Amino acid sequence: MEVDDLEVTERPSAKTHDNGAVTIKRARTQLIPKHERERIKRNKQAHRDYGRGNGIDVKTIKDKKLRRNLKGLEQKYKQAAESAKDAEILLENTSGFLEAEDELERTWRVTQNEIESNVSLEVSKKRFDLKLDQLGPYQFDYDRTGRMLLLGGARGHVATMDWRQGKLGCEINLQEKVRAVKYLHNTNYFSVSQKNQVYIYDSHGVELHCLRSLQEVSHMVGPHVSGRSAQPLTLNPRISYPTTTSLATLGLTGWLKYTDVSTGKLVSEIRTGLGQPVSMALNPWNAIVHAGHNNGTVTLWSPNSTEPLVKLLCHKGPVKSVAVDREGRYMVSCGNDRKMAVWDIRMFREVNSYFTRAPASSVSISDRGVTAVGWSTSVTLWKDLFVKHRKDQIKVDSPYMTWGGEGKSVEQVKYCPYEDVLGIGHDEGFSSIIVPGAGEANFDAMEVNPYETVKQRRETEVKGLLNKLQPEMIALDPNFIGNLDLRSDQQRREARDLDAKPVDIETDIKNRMRGKNSALRKYLRKQRAKNNIIDEKRLKVDELWKQQQEQNQERRQEKAAEFGPALGRFARKEQ
Repeated sequence: MEVDDLEVTERPSAKTHDNGAVTIKRARTQLIPKHERERIKRNKQAHRDYGRGNGIDVKTIKDKKLRRNLKGLEQKYKQAAESAKDAEILLENTSGFLEAEDELERTWRVTQNEIESNVSLEVSKKRFDLKLDQLGPYQFDYDRTGRMLLLGGARGHVATMDWRQGKLGCEINLQEKVRAVKYLHNTNYFSVSQKNQVYIYDSHGVELHCLRSLQEVSHMVGPHVSGRSAQPLTLNPRISYPTTTSLATLGLTGWLKYTDVSTGKLVSEIRTGLGQPVSMALNPWNAIVHAGHNNGTVTLWSPNSTEPLVKLLCHKGPVKSVAVDREGRYMVSCGNDRKMAVWDIRMFREVNSYFTRAPASSVSISDRGVTAVGWSTSVTLWKDLFVKHRKDQIKVDSPYMTWGGEGKSVEQVKYCPYEDVLGIGHDEGFSSIIVPGAGEANFDAMEVNPYETVKQRRETEVKGLLNKLQPEMIALDPNFIGNLDLRSDQQRREARDLDAKPVDIETDIKNRMRGKNSALRKYLRKQRAKNNIIDEKRLKVDELWKQQQEQNQERRQEKAAEFGPALGRFARKEQ
């Protein structure tokens, strides 16, 4: 009797005996040829790595045409996953993590000096320190290719540089407070949130625009390439990835504003109603903004809604920092209660929680899922906090790497895209450390090319503007685009007929009652119970419900007066 290796590795809770035997629930006892067995195993691996979840059971569908269409669609999904698995042979580079030689050795004890002495000369150059102890603490940002670095000191110092070659791009002293810095859709433009307004500068440090509508902005998340591909390799060279050109900002007054940097127009302006924000992050999968607040909640926002899409209570105090992984499945939040929580944002439930020695100031997640948490004067890096192949996530006992102990107060941590590099901004300047295995080794040049030329950058900018993701297309589920419109023909006609009279909601509700008081009460109770959205119809329902309750109260008082003071308490109470 043989056992499939894939089934054993996917079941971490399987019981292991002292003699090395593993107890599993399902063993392979049927006779299958070796080549067929290898094909089945490869299909399982392809479905695990590149699949779209469990398929549709087409046998239960009675409609022949629908069953045939869904069957063909499922077959296409299966072929796409197998093709992506077969294309792994084309990947040129492999990524690796630090590994302990024995059980007594710990990877978090390995220092940066030891790593630098054991890597190549080119990799060792990626570790450096910039001593800027006069105008800190420093915030920073990498551009989407990971080539350029933007530094912003709290006291007005702003600089850009090509950190790989050590070339300074521009350097300016604004002589006023800098709250945040952010690269825009390319390296030619960057935005700086100063004391009152947000300013846009070019790569030479020349001021281009002043966005006066953005007042006292404390957090900015900017344009990005949509991560909806979520694959390191593209099979179709003609594919074009959508980009968002909206700069989302949160101010001290609690207003969330979206500005289209390609046109300079204000797209949306939303009042959060939760006071001064504490943290902010962008989900790279669906471009939803995650905002952390002082009351311990994390709210999810879209430019299409004036109310938060989701409001999640994460901590008992202010949420200091929030980060979302590349595929938009997991979120890591850190609060003032010295708690670091890992959330599955597909189901909005907490997976695991950890505690830090001091309240964390910043958190960042790399392309390969390595989480960096900056607290006090130290940075802790965690590996395998979440693994997408696991059904039940396992709590990690010890960190992957550590940095700090030099008395530098950490302000911000962020990974460099497509590099095994973590940037750390602190009160004495900026530090770049090497984190083996953190970056994506095989990038998709059609999505983002870290080695693009000037001509390629221009073509990418033009394609990005042509394929710009409109604000109306930003939603929790980005796959709703391309689905079937299930509205009836009458509903479509009513949507097109602008001259049609608006439907009277009160009349429509009364028509549904059919003139019976019992039906009225039943309908109103159902509407008030299931409708959690406060709209015009809900207000009408509440008004009718209040009128009904007042009529019932008057009727009961009349019966109580008729029965007298002794028998009045036996009057029937109508619901």
